[in-house]
Amino acid sequence: MTTHLALLFSVLHVVFASAVTIHALLTRLNPQSTIAWIGLAWLSPYVGAALYFLFGINRVHRKALKLSSPEDDVDAPPSRFALAPEDVAHGADEHLEPLAKFGLRITGRTLLAGNAIDVLVDGDVAYPVMIAAIEAAQTSIALSGYIFHDDLAGAPIIDALIDAHERGVIVRVLIDGIGGGYLKCAAHDRLVAKGVNSARFIHEISAPWKMSFLNLRNHKKLMIVDGRLGYTGGMNISAGNLFRQVSIPERKAVQDVHFEVRGPVVAHLMETFAEDWAFTVDEILEGPHWFPELGAGGSIPARGIASGPDEDNEKLMWTMAAAIARAERRIRIVTPYFLPDERINSQLALAALRGVSVELLIPERSDQFYMDWAMNASLSPLIRSGVVISRALPPFDHSKLMTVDDAWVLFGSANWDARSLRLNFEFNVEAYDVHFAETIDALIDAKLKGARRIRVADLRGRPLLVRLRDAATRLLTPYL
Repeated sequence: MTTHLALLFSVLHVVFASAVTIHALLTRLNPQSTIAWIGLAWLSPYVGAALYFLFGINRVHRKALKLSSPEDDVDAPPSRFALAPEDVAHGADEHLEPLAKFGLRITGRTLLAGNAIDVLVDGDVAYPVMIAAIEAAQTSIALSGYIFHDDLAGAPIIDALIDAHERGVIVRVLIDGIGGGYLKCAAHDRLVAKGVNSARFIHEISAPWKMSFLNLRNHKKLMIVDGRLGYTGGMNISAGNLFRQVSIPERKAVQDVHFEVRGPVVAHLMETFAEDWAFTVDEILEGPHWFPELGAGGSIPARGIASGPDEDNEKLMWTMAAAIARAERRIRIVTPYFLPDERINSQLALAALRGVSVELLIPERSDQFYMDWAMNASLSPLIRSGVVISRALPPFDHSKLMTVDDAWVLFGSANWDARSLRLNFEFNVEAYDVHFAETIDALIDAKLKGARRIRVADLRGRPLLVRLRDAATRLLTPYL
């Protein structure tokens, strides 16, 4: 009997390990991780296969593809402001033309001329402008948020949305099911109580066991008024963003940048909101209330880039990599969290080694201590390659900005980490304009004043236990 059981367990081990081997070979791209998982499955009977089943299968991408549907696709009307890539970059910036071609191929969206983009620094500037736009709305308002609190910052926005609804404006509000508060979202509850059409993105409170959705987060920050005026960037709606106006403890205060957008590219903001709304509540937003004919608002060529674990998987990450590869003079990055995969790190190191000035600004201390630990363990190779990395003065800087060669700008909701670049649904805007790039570079210059440059000696000089802690935390990068 004992011999038969031993034989049975041996056969089961071979079956499970073989299954892991076949699945890993067919689905995993990274050779090192593939070898590691296969080795673990064969050398650790049952345990290795169980660990692979729990952590080795990319359920997020599969779940996102399963949940998304072609019926949820919403396309903005064709624009007379569409640009060919060769119309974008000239003279000293002609080397960016391939980047414009790349953006068209990976997103399927053309660059649109005729946009105006205004910078709104911190909540005490951005929120009043957004409230004024809501108060002036005539036909429609679409708002998508990750964190949306009913507090000193959010309450006036909620009041304005309710007033707009009561005077006949069509209002749609989408709040993430995790970022907005999994158990309770006061902003959503108050809007619904007043009859405003508000929904939660992938939120199933009655069936928490279904929440492999926990990693499917809508991190976009969007507001579109009358289909003509757009707001996007990295700013959540919470009282911490009002630190310049009211007394906020430094550990809760947040610096950030948002953008007001006018012109044809507003249709890209509306398009991504409409697709998320259709996915969430099965309502198609179409017609002139949401997609009016748009005229020029300025002179900036721009394009919206949606990214997520579904069919848009890694589009934003590849856009960042392409921009780094095209850089000839300077790359500047501001991000609250910097934990990209080795593809991005290698691109930045190579750019610095070939003589491009690469500057990275991260917070002195972020709002997530474990992110700081992991970042500390990943910076030395970049610094040795010539990347200049600095820490911004408090309070916590949540801004997400990138410029290349003083001519190309990327801004939006995505951080430079695995969650934003692989797991979250994000929305960014790329713009090709030297004057707008000059504005963003000036903003980065202001943030760099007083910033502390990080050196390899500083990282090495930390106590051994601290370095071990940081290195161990870095192993969790794909899940942070």
